[in-house]
Amino acid sequence: MNRKKEILLELNKMCENTLNETLSIVYTDLGEDFLVATMPVDSRVHQPDGILNGGATMALAESVGSPASILAIDRSKYSVRGIEFSANHLRSVKSGLVTATAKIIHKGKTIHLVEIKIVDDRDRLISICKITNYILAK
Repeated sequence: MNRKKEILLELNKMCENTLNETLSIVYTDLGEDFLVATMPVDSRVHQPDGILNGGATMALAESVGSPASILAIDRSKYSVRGIEFSANHLRSVKSGLVTATAKIIHKGKTIHLVEIKIVDDRDRLISICKITNYILAK
């Protein structure tokens, strides 16, 4: 098995019995500067009026934004804590699959700024989010 598949399996395994599992968030791809996860859109993540809840969208974004930083540090010496989060919701979704892609746009010693773009299954931009992660010495 190649290293990329091993990391994806490890990320998905580490999320058992967490919010990720509850929302069916699955890590699907990663690279040198990005991490991707998907989430199905169905009644479990709807607002009462039948569209994707912004909070569920933000949970998906957080679920790729923090691990993007985790993959970029020495986990034996450091941990990651999100300290600020913002989201702009641009389009609603009723069903299908949404995909979040996180990219670190600033990688400092103690602060990472991560941009997360979320698209629907027609590749239309649904939300754009940013998370500021603090890199904390253990």
